[in-house]
Amino acid sequence: MNTRRKFLKTTGQAVAIMSIPFGIIEKTAFTVQPQKRIRVGIIGAENSHTIGYGRLFNIDKKFPGVEALYVWGETEEFAKAASEKGQIPNIVKNPKEMLGKIDAVIVDHRHPKYHLEAALPFIKAKIPTFIDKPFCYRVSEGKEFLSLARSLGTPVSSWSTSAHTDRIEDLKKQAEALGPIANFVTFGSVDIESQWGGVFFYGVHTVDQVLNIFGDNVVKVRVSKIGRTATGTLAFDNGMLATLIFLTQGSGRGMYAETKKGVTELISEVQETDPPKCYVDMVELFRSGKEARSHQRILFSMAVLEALERSVMSDNWESVIV
Repeated sequence: MNTRRKFLKTTGQAVAIMSIPFGIIEKTAFTVQPQKRIRVGIIGAENSHTIGYGRLFNIDKKFPGVEALYVWGETEEFAKAASEKGQIPNIVKNPKEMLGKIDAVIVDHRHPKYHLEAALPFIKAKIPTFIDKPFCYRVSEGKEFLSLARSLGTPVSSWSTSAHTDRIEDLKKQAEALGPIANFVTFGSVDIESQWGGVFFYGVHTVDQVLNIFGDNVVKVRVSKIGRTATGTLAFDNGMLATLIFLTQGSGRGMYAETKKGVTELISEVQETDPPKCYVDMVELFRSGKEARSHQRILFSMAVLEALERSVMSDNWESVIV
């Protein structure tokens, strides 16, 4: 018999813009206590996320003292739209123009293959860096980048805003309370032929949710497909299979776990704080250098995505290689 618990949805204008809404649920210290000024620059304006960051910092002022002051866009039109809609006052023609003028940088390309090269001058300048999902396109490049950042003492982090949440932490506790799980099924929008990195684009949200709930213990993966319609299977070292339904016709959400007691639907009743955890931890990265996610976890997520990408091509099981 399915277990059902009411999930109280948060509200907020940014639902259509970013993965986690800014709706008021519980206030944090950031909403009432102005702190040291943090000047933020954003590299990339093709994503709607960049406008969302502008709204978060400049319009809604969720973090007093934190301002998005500079933006670079892939095209003049992208940069102008982000500047106007996010009230980001300065557009630069070259991201390096931000050096010496900012205290933190967000890298926000649609395709992850551009992320590390764009971030490199900033980690060399020891500027705290947040790389929007996915972190990178190749694990080998990610390892080299993070090793350099660590040697320089530059704080770097990256995560899916729909996976780095209080809700996912609650679902993790629910899953642990169920005992051994044989099968887990969840849903997420993924186009395996996306021009912005195939399964990497949006797939990172679903993969990171599963890894945050069950841990970095995936040994192999497989994608089954007919055209663009596909599912991904993650095989964990304890024998559990997690099936990811790649949605292409619309959006949806659902998580189901099979145990000896039957099938249980996991639904979180936890309400996200305002601002949500994903942005609180990002600003803490900028303020104090605290990395809320280990480099190992960042790389493991990319390794799973890279294995899924290989399976799309091979139509076979592919090992997760970190």
